[in-house]
Amino acid sequence: MAFHVAGLIAIIVFYLAILFVGIWAAWKTKNSGSDGDRREAIIVGGRDIGLLVGGFTMTATWVGGGYINGTAEAVYVPGYGLAWAQAPIGYALSLVVGGLFFAKPMRSKGYVTMLDPFQQIYGKRMGGLIFIPALMGEMFWAAAIFSALGATISVIIDVNINISVAISALVATLYTLVGGLYSVAYTDVVQLFCIFLGLWISVPFAMSHPAVTDIGYTAVHSVYQEPWLGNIKKPDIYKWIDNFLLLTLGGIPWQAYFQRVLSSSSATYAQVLSFLAAFGCLVMAVPAVLIGAIGASTDWNQTEYGDSDPKDNYEADMILPIVLQYLCPVYISFFGLGAVSAAVMSSADSSILSASSMFARNIYQLSFRQSASDKEIVWVMRITIFVFGAAATAMALLAQSVYGLWYLSSDLVYIIIFPQLLCVLFIKGTNTYGAVAGYLFGVILRITGGEPYLHLQPLIFYPGWDQEQQIQRFPFKTLAMLTSFFTNIGVSYLAKYLFESSTLPPKFDFLDAVVAKHSKENMDKATLVKSDNIVLNELAPVNPRHSLTLSSTFTNKEAFSDIDSSPDVSAAEDN
Repeated sequence: MAFHVAGLIAIIVFYLAILFVGIWAAWKTKNSGSDGDRREAIIVGGRDIGLLVGGFTMTATWVGGGYINGTAEAVYVPGYGLAWAQAPIGYALSLVVGGLFFAKPMRSKGYVTMLDPFQQIYGKRMGGLIFIPALMGEMFWAAAIFSALGATISVIIDVNINISVAISALVATLYTLVGGLYSVAYTDVVQLFCIFLGLWISVPFAMSHPAVTDIGYTAVHSVYQEPWLGNIKKPDIYKWIDNFLLLTLGGIPWQAYFQRVLSSSSATYAQVLSFLAAFGCLVMAVPAVLIGAIGASTDWNQTEYGDSDPKDNYEADMILPIVLQYLCPVYISFFGLGAVSAAVMSSADSSILSASSMFARNIYQLSFRQSASDKEIVWVMRITIFVFGAAATAMALLAQSVYGLWYLSSDLVYIIIFPQLLCVLFIKGTNTYGAVAGYLFGVILRITGGEPYLHLQPLIFYPGWDQEQQIQRFPFKTLAMLTSFFTNIGVSYLAKYLFESSTLPPKFDFLDAVVAKHSKENMDKATLVKSDNIVLNELAPVNPRHSLTLSSTFTNKEAFSDIDSSPDVSAAEDN
């Protein structure tokens, strides 16, 4: 494959357009608010993200390189097919569930990051523990995006994939660095438009190529490989359910998602954005599914690709750019590939910003430097954006499968953070002891189940263990999540009973979770707002025109009872 000058020009044009929009949004941010709320503008966009931009940016958060390339890959790979392309339905449902049950409690309390309720109820040390899987999840996700992006560019202009990954990551990191959420949100609008237009323009040309058999026929008949509709074999049913629940429920507790929720102008808007994004995810998956089906319906011997199929050359994860490159006219190919390569940055930038936001606010400021100035926090965010961008780039160079990284990133969030979020928002009386115990049990059960992508051998062989393929067919990930959830509840109530009944003296409450519930360790509302550097309106009620009252939502009222009665807050509300 020769070096393509036209492809390089297409990449440069799209990248410059994205960079221009990002810098313009950064300028808009700088001139839209006072110096005192610069940090809030970067993290949650000043809480004035409207429905149009909000809908685009929340959709684009999921619809990136991993989403479209991974979906096409799943449909194309023999033995899997559409039946195993779970991400479109799984993530769409996660947005619906998030909108129905989680968006309103989080936005109504005016949190700044997803970790705020954990530090508020369980204390700063538990917040630090939750940060670990949250950070790893965001980094794995960003790495999957960069991996797909690098593969796409390497097909377009035939350059080394490592170089293309590094350049793409640099562009995404640069505009995120200068503009924060505003840059990410406005570039998402351009990126989503590019990916929609680029893919849909390419699909008809690819379908009409002489080497492609009717995809309606190959959906149910074996021609060049097994039917692309795929099937779920009986031994794999529980594994399929396990993975589907992982994507659906594990797709909720992400800072990238809650950053959009918390940037909405009201709790009701946050819910509407979730539903719009769910619909957008399904719509954007259609061309990716069609491209995967086209790849499975193509006689590659009749193309310039070569004498073998992409799957035989271990390039199944690049089936989308390969289809666009070899089955479409040159001008369509360059436009589609250039647009896609610019668009797939839309999820990576979100993950980098999410990780830096959590670190700057919940780790650096609330745990170590509560007296830090607004300017200091902004610079910490900028430094960590660069550091986390570099870390995600390094991991992207080691990726073997885009879809594999997808599952791996959701694993950590699903098993550890999701049950903790359920407890902190909806279960009355949970405390730090239960949270720590649930965290540890979840991690232990997950690690002992093994992980092929990390070459980690299982220590527990669950029913249905496949010795030949070395995989667990039992839904052990869901088992680990449920164990973590019920352990949190059980240990919390046990600790509460032991201390409140005086079975254990107060001096043994070393986590200050029951007897000393209102100590400095717990990041309750009074602690959060007493610092001059934390804007009081972060935890104020939202505009009543757009949201229902908090009492109508299902929240952990005991956890917030001491908050609502805080003298600092009452005085602020009177003012």
